Amino acid sequence: MDRNQILTPRAIESLIADGHYIVINDGQVLRLDGWSEKHPGGKLAIRHMVGRDATDEINVYHSAKTLRLMAAFRIGRIQPPWTNMTPPIRGGVYRKYQDEEESIGSPSDDEEPPLATDVASVNSSTTSLELSADDELTPFNEPLIRSTSKTIECDGYGSDNSGDILHRRAFQAKADGFDPYSELKGLTDRPLPKDQTRDAFTAQTMQDEINKDLENYPSLDSETQRNITKKYQALHQRVKDEGYYDCRYVEYGKEFVRYSLLFALFIVCLRAEWYMTSAVFLALFWVGKIPHAVPQTTADKEQQQIMFTAHDAGHRGITHNFVFDTLVGLFIADFCCGLSLGWWKSSHNVHHLVTNSPEHDPDIQNCPMFVTGPGFFKSVRSSYYDFTFAWNAAADILVQYQQYTYYPTMFIARFNLYLLSWLHLLSPRSQNLGSASWTRPTEIGFMLCYWYLFGYLLLWCSIPTWTLRVGFVLVSHILTFPLHVQITLSHWATSTADLGDAESFPQRQLRTTMDVDCPTWLDFIHGGLQFQAVHHLFPRVPRHNLRKLQTLVKQFCEETGIEYKILGFVDGNKEVLSRLSEVGKQVEMLVQCQKYMAETGESGLH
Repeated sequence: MDRNQILTPRAIESLIADGHYIVINDGQVLRLDGWSEKHPGGKLAIRHMVGRDATDEINVYHSAKTLRLMAAFRIGRIQPPWTNMTPPIRGGVYRKYQDEEESIGSPSDDEEPPLATDVASVNSSTTSLELSADDELTPFNEPLIRSTSKTIECDGYGSDNSGDILHRRAFQAKADGFDPYSELKGLTDRPLPKDQTRDAFTAQTMQDEINKDLENYPSLDSETQRNITKKYQALHQRVKDEGYYDCRYVEYGKEFVRYSLLFALFIVCLRAEWYMTSAVFLALFWVGKIPHAVPQTTADKEQQQIMFTAHDAGHRGITHNFVFDTLVGLFIADFCCGLSLGWWKSSHNVHHLVTNSPEHDPDIQNCPMFVTGPGFFKSVRSSYYDFTFAWNAAADILVQYQQYTYYPTMFIARFNLYLLSWLHLLSPRSQNLGSASWTRPTEIGFMLCYWYLFGYLLLWCSIPTWTLRVGFVLVSHILTFPLHVQITLSHWATSTADLGDAESFPQRQLRTTMDVDCPTWLDFIHGGLQFQAVHHLFPRVPRHNLRKLQTLVKQFCEETGIEYKILGFVDGNKEVLSRLSEVGKQVEMLVQCQKYMAETGESGLH
């Protein structure tokens, strides 16, 4: 096959239908089948980019050396502009060539348009909200958005105005007398149609969230989104030219001194048999924070955690060398903290690519304990866990009270991380090939060392009674809860709506991520990762440079019209609790609908 040939969208669709992982990068067509199992970032990261122009994602996640190596996977080129297809993992359906004599590079002139149509309904990660003919979508009967894949209703194959279609339908509904862009929380103030089915109510609630985002963010038409992409690429070039990827190693020197001091205090107190005080210093070592001598505000209680350095290493944001940064991350996460860096990287890479997608982002798949959007109201099949999060009676109860269980759960969240770490290491998902094959056995060795040191030498041999042992574990683990609050703060209050394949990478990241505002002198407490929106745009930039980079991101948002969401720590917590409360009220409505239909015998069908 000629690696410089021009491949048509129809030809690429047929290759994908044959099971190939075809990704577009800077006009080049890459076939990544053989590389997917060896990809250090995981196979799922590639699968979520199949059929898409992943130029921005590839450029911000990989070093210049890695980018040069990608030429080996090129099988052709495209004729721009490219209209994204829906990846198969997200529900995209592709058609093979029917005629065996058709040429992959030169399809016949009279061939039918491809049917790369997303046939998944509300259970998949699209904005296609398919209702039965008998369901009523209040207050208007037809979903505004039916498809987000390449073929959009009658507009034809290769239509380049899919995003514009979505906006036209939304604005037509507004012109007809209904404003679909009311705030999501306003939904709970509407009169409840008690005979409405769960599916219809769920579809309506999801549609409202979609419509709100369509109103508040730039148009999804191809010209607007390409303009956003060009500005983002220019910004990325500026980030590279002005040295934002250069790591300030002196900052890690300061952190090392702080970590060493806290660990020394933990050992001194343990030797003095001040067990609970020792547990406090161990927790502070894990969160890397030195107590202040003056009263603190609520924001001051946030932390810079030693795991934040592991986070940098996982993104190769320290030296940008895979082996060295991975070893640093494994030592901190697995050896010092007993948590799997491999598990974190596996889920975190997917989280960055499909942020806040109910079906695909493992970071928000916490049903039935917590639900942050209406996409979970029907059972959701997780593409990450290969598991169905069923909506059941437990979810009907727990989600209604999730704003009250949020903080208590954060107190014990570290124990869940232990479980997730071992489940990952013992699963086939942790098996890496190629240059990353050594990471799994290294992780297992480091994790066993952690439990020998913490479980045996510390708890069993150094602490005399079971009462003190239990107290030590609870104190040292509960005091790490601010980390888990900060992890959820930047995403749980933002949208879970999927606006489809027309949305550009930077708009999606800014729409689903929020920054936390704080003075410069508090950066060491927040760990530099209060700039989550900035981090999601440029994940390999060292976190010590994120505050400076924030200024450029704000300018980018002003130029493109994309909202830059930023709240203080207290207001951010209020926003998360408000979101959890509103979703809980929506679930209460669903339960009322079910009770009404059970009592009256009405099916909810009209």
